[in-house]
Amino acid sequence: MPDTLNTSGDIATREQLEDHYGQPKGHLSRKELPKLNKHSKHFISLSPFLVLSTSAADDGPADASPRGDAPGFVRVLDDTTIAIPDRPGNRRTDSFHNLMENPEVGLLFMVPGMNEILRINGRARLSTEPELLATLEAKGKLPRAVLVVEIRDVYMHCGKAIIRADLWNPEVQIDRKDFPTLGQVNEDWYGVDGKQVDERLAEEYVTTLY
Repeated sequence: MPDTLNTSGDIATREQLEDHYGQPKGHLSRKELPKLNKHSKHFISLSPFLVLSTSAADDGPADASPRGDAPGFVRVLDDTTIAIPDRPGNRRTDSFHNLMENPEVGLLFMVPGMNEILRINGRARLSTEPELLATLEAKGKLPRAVLVVEIRDVYMHCGKAIIRADLWNPEVQIDRKDFPTLGQVNEDWYGVDGKQVDERLAEEYVTTLY
């Protein structure tokens, strides 16, 4: 096999992209809204999970990071601003490192049982303002910080990807024994004691989620 992939078929320009895919049909060419409406606010109130996408400046690394909590954990501050609490994690803060260079973010909100996805793009800042932290307290504990997103675009994504994935179907869930534990993965990747990692994580999942 060749050392590099053949790039002769790459789509490399906006013109090539539009020639290949064509234009969105009807109202889909203008489906973004500049602010939240009653449906997007309702969706956020139901959502227990989102994916946060960031990128560093000057062609730096991109990152996609999960965020999750009880449904409605993201607070709507007004029609163009939302607040996302940052609960305890591994302290890598990859997303936040990117944010220090480039405030542009993309968000995907998901609701179990719904095939549609709410997409939000905007500019974010990281806040430790005490009153804001207090509004996002959970289990008697404050978040480490709050990601405040000033919204630029809001739109609902159709459910084709979720339908193809059959994501919410419990009958297609794998047997957990079909994939190694995170401790075993870390042992293979980093040479650490996988059993100790699994034991530590089991304790943290109970004691330090908040």
